[in-house]
Amino acid sequence: MRILVVDDHAATRKLLERNLELASHGVKLAATCAAASDSLAAGAFDVIVLDVMLPDGSGIELCSRLRAAKLATPILLLTARGEVRDRVHGLEAGADDYLAKPFAIAELCARVNALGRRGPIVRDRAVTIGPIRVDLEARRVSVAGREVPLTAKELAIVEVLAVRRGGVVARHHLLAAVWGDVDPTAEASLEVLVGRIRRKLGGGAPALQTLRGVGYALQWTQ
Repeated sequence: MRILVVDDHAATRKLLERNLELASHGVKLAATCAAASDSLAAGAFDVIVLDVMLPDGSGIELCSRLRAAKLATPILLLTARGEVRDRVHGLEAGADDYLAKPFAIAELCARVNALGRRGPIVRDRAVTIGPIRVDLEARRVSVAGREVPLTAKELAIVEVLAVRRGGVVARHHLLAAVWGDVDPTAEASLEVLVGRIRRKLGGGAPALQTLRGVGYALQWTQ
C-alpha cells in the first residue's frame, strides 16, 4: 500500500517511515497541511496517517476539507490528545480511526493494515434495501437515487451490513470485519460512525438499526 504520513515531528516521521517500509508499504512524508495537500494532488494513497497538531493548521480541519472534497481515502489521526471529546471531533470531521500518542508502533501498523484492507470479495454487484442501494462493485451508496458521500470506514460498515440484507450483524463481527480487531478504541469509533451514517442516510425510518446487546442491521421499515 501507499501511505502518506503527515507529522511535523521529524523523529516521528522517520520512525513511521522505517517501520511502514519494513512492512512493505510505500511511504510519502509531509510535515505540514500544505505539503500534505500537494502530495495528495500529485498522487493517490491507500491510507493517510495524519497528526492533529501541525504548524500551518489543524489535522482535523484538513481532514474535514478532504472529506468535503470527496476524498474517501482512509485517515488515521495521530494526536497527543487522548480525550474522548477530541477523538469524537476527529471522527466527526471524517477520520476513520484515532490513535493517541505515545503509541506502540505495532498497533499503528495493525491499524494501517486494517484501514487499507478491502475485506472479503462479494459476488453480488449491488444490494437494495428499500430506497437504499449499495453498489458493491463501484463502492457507492445511494438513497432514492441520491448518492450518499461516505468515508472509507463508513462505507465498509454499510457494506458489511448490506451483504446480510437486513440480517443482524453481531457487534464483535462488525468490529473485526472493519477494524480487524476488537478493542475499546474501535468500539468508541463504531458508535460515532454509526450515528454519522444514520444522519447521512436520512429518511423517515432509522435505516441503520441498533439491537441492544446484539448488533446492527441495515433495514427499511417504513
